Amino acid sequence: MTTNPYLNAAPSFIYEDKRNLSPPDGSDVKPQYVHHVSPNPPPEISHSTPTKKDPRERCVKFAVAAVISLLLLLLVAGILLGYYYSSSCLHGRQCGDGNCVWESQWCDAVKDCPAGQDEANCVRVRGSSFLLEVYWTEAKEWRPVCAEGWSEPRGEASCRDIGYSRGTYFKSGQQSSDSNGGFLSVKPGSDPQTSILRQLVPSTSCHASSAVTLRCTDCGNRDDSSEAPGARLASVGSWPWQVSLHVSGSHRCGGAIVSPRWVVTAAHCVGSGPGPEDWAVYAGVVDPLGPLFNPAHAVSRIIAHQDYSSQTRQNDVALMKLSEPVDTTASGKVRAVCLPNPGLNISDAENSWVTFFGRAGNADSGSLYLMEAPVSLVHPAECNGSEAYSGRIPEDLLCAAQVDAGASVCHPDSGGPLVAQAEGLWWLVGDGVWGEHCNGHNKPGVYTNIAHHLNWIYHQMQKHQDA
Repeated sequence: MTTNPYLNAAPSFIYEDKRNLSPPDGSDVKPQYVHHVSPNPPPEISHSTPTKKDPRERCVKFAVAAVISLLLLLLVAGILLGYYYSSSCLHGRQCGDGNCVWESQWCDAVKDCPAGQDEANCVRVRGSSFLLEVYWTEAKEWRPVCAEGWSEPRGEASCRDIGYSRGTYFKSGQQSSDSNGGFLSVKPGSDPQTSILRQLVPSTSCHASSAVTLRCTDCGNRDDSSEAPGARLASVGSWPWQVSLHVSGSHRCGGAIVSPRWVVTAAHCVGSGPGPEDWAVYAGVVDPLGPLFNPAHAVSRIIAHQDYSSQTRQNDVALMKLSEPVDTTASGKVRAVCLPNPGLNISDAENSWVTFFGRAGNADSGSLYLMEAPVSLVHPAECNGSEAYSGRIPEDLLCAAQVDAGASVCHPDSGGPLVAQAEGLWWLVGDGVWGEHCNGHNKPGVYTNIAHHLNWIYHQMQKHQDA
């Protein structure tokens, strides 16, 4: 059955069939019309004129869009700044105090970091031969210096760049060196009094591969000693770098001379304590009468490591600068010990000794004597083992045990040196932190690892060399 699409759209006209009626005359026939109604009438066309927007409304919308765009821009900038400050310098190097400098500004003889970190530790001596090396920023590597054109004034300038004061320079030398990365050579016409960083240029060759060696101070020599086993009294001049640090006329801690103007000791000896004017440094002292017959050296500056922790004893190292240099040439009683150069293998040391001020066997409790005892370095894993310190020893500390198990090496004295002999010289390996065997425990002594803090020591010496 077919559905009429117009049935419900509009009324229809229907023809009625009447059989009995005669057909109408043609004149009476009128056309019939069927109305077709569209289901959806066409839309009306409006000819109204559009209304104009209010200018104030347009200004408000523009201002809102501008504010949103600005907020989005600030958000993106904040994210980028946060990433920049939370990460390392993207195109440079960190000064260590939140500032950054370009890579090319590092070791260029111009201090760009506020505290001069970019020019610290750019010159060094390496190994037991004291091979001079300079950091070359363009290649990002340490390079030896060719001996061609070298002179003593250039050696003095190099020592000042390391951190030594004027007047401590000892000597320069030469040795054969194989350098796959090339050498640094003296720039013709350069001023030998300026920073050594300004006097050098890269070179792919060096005559006979002869490189410069540099000794900034006469260090590491001492008079021969019997070095008998066990703890005993030290003789005058046997450990010429040992000093006694006094406050108010009494011994407070030990220390070691590393140059005529600088003494290394422990941070816990000097931190938050008396000022420099309250200290006196005695060299060449081995008994209670020593301070009466040796000059007292005044202290001009005390520098304790900024990250020293009294709880963990990390970074337990400090420096004292003397007002006037000690005389290390007059006699063998006062000399400097060598700081451990990078590349020095202390594990191959011929001897290791500790010196400290303590009570002699039959001495009264108030009298202190310089004691000496041979020790052996203890592997960190053993020192942190369950039978020793159970993981309490961080990487910047080291342990040394007495060689003679029956000897009494109890030394409550702090800051005293642990030294080792290698290649005929004596090197400062550590400064005394604590020794639990003094409390009846059979445990090794604990010392600050000087090699771990070598850069810090040289940076402080350089920063305060003229102050």
